[in-house]
Amino acid sequence: MRNQVICEAIETRHVLSFTYDNVARTVEPHAHGEDYDGDSSLRAWQLTGTGRGWRMFHIDKMSGLSITGQSFAGTRPRYNPNDKDLSTTYCRL
Repeated sequence: MRNQVICEAIETRHVLSFTYDNVARTVEPHAHGEDYDGDSSLRAWQLTGTGRGWRMFHIDKMSGLSITGQSFAGTRPRYNPNDKDLSTTYCRL
């Protein structure tokens, strides 16, 4: 279910909100897949939470995942669609 929500947000360019490490966050999702440890992960530009910028999130640590009504224009600077930290990609901008 989480994979579907994340891929939908990427495809429609909508901001995601969730709690991660007990901090409420909003992010612009850019790539979703598995890292080299086999963990389902999200590469995103964090808007709110613990500062702005690129972050990698493990999906199993998220709670309250939802798509917000806020959209975003496209990729952020230094986005690499062939993210070296993802061994498999499910969806990406």
